[in-house]
Amino acid sequence: QVQLVESGGGLVQPGGSLRLSCAAAGSIRSINAMGWYRQAPGKERELVADITTGGTTNYPDSMRGRFTISRDNAKNTVFLEMIGLKPEDTAVYYCTATVVLSRPPYGTYAYWGRGTQVTVSS
Repeated sequence: QVQLVESGGGLVQPGGSLRLSCAAAGSIRSINAMGWYRQAPGKERELVADITTGGTTNYPDSMRGRFTISRDNAKNTVFLEMIGLKPEDTAVYYCTATVVLSRPPYGTYAYWGRGTQVTVSS
């Protein structure tokens, strides 16, 4: 009913920048929080940042400073600006959204994208 499609990943050199995008489409009445997680090989998935409909952002201390989350509510899209990338930022980055459905079964559900690979290497 709802699809999240990430884009913008790729290979970047250390110190470089990338901008990830994630567009939500489908039976959407409204979207509450949106966010980004990442999962590196052999590690657990971890929160990078999330943002409310009103634009309030949340970053774990380890992500603060080099990552900036933003969203375009009119386009049901969330962005992640990443600067000063390091090899340890290499991971699959996943978008998530809490969606209020416009069709049965209605209600509020969390959806995930399939992820986009970010590789930081020289």
